[in-house]
Amino acid sequence: MAHKASTTKPAKAKLLKAKLLKAKFQKAKAGPALTHIGASGEARMVDVSDKPATERLAVAEGRVIMTKATLDLVVSGNAKKGDVLGTARIAGIMAAKRTSELIPLCHPLALSKVTVDIEPDAKLPGCVVRASVKVTGPTGVEMEALTAVSVACLTIYDMIKAVERGVRIEGIHLAEKLGGKSGHYRA
Repeated sequence: MAHKASTTKPAKAKLLKAKLLKAKFQKAKAGPALTHIGASGEARMVDVSDKPATERLAVAEGRVIMTKATLDLVVSGNAKKGDVLGTARIAGIMAAKRTSELIPLCHPLALSKVTVDIEPDAKLPGCVVRASVKVTGPTGVEMEALTAVSVACLTIYDMIKAVERGVRIEGIHLAEKLGGKSGHYRA
């Protein structure tokens, strides 16, 4: 019986080594791992406790497309619900501050700056929404900037939907990111 155990140990070791090599090959082939997925595939919040606190900035953009007549109503300030652009600006700022309550695996952050700028654009016609979010911390603020833009765009839609149901929200994306290990990114 001792002899049988000794012959299976090398076979088990060989099998284990083959499995490890296969897993390593598959991981390399698959590219970088998703940071919010644990070893057994479960969703998890990333541990940022060992990362240094650095200044980080993220800028996101999006567009709200509408007819020229609706845009004129927004710009004139005569929308039935009131100041569309001012309300959307405030909604975007509030949303950035509450991102961790809306996106399950985001870290709550003490944001140092949030700006939401909304520019009417007659060529679209519509509005270009741009949010800039800044923090000094161990993780970035891309989600906060994207959330700010998304909610500002949704607020514009909500305030003008009675006039025009065909309003479209388009092109929400990360435009720029500074700071952290990955450095500078620009779309």
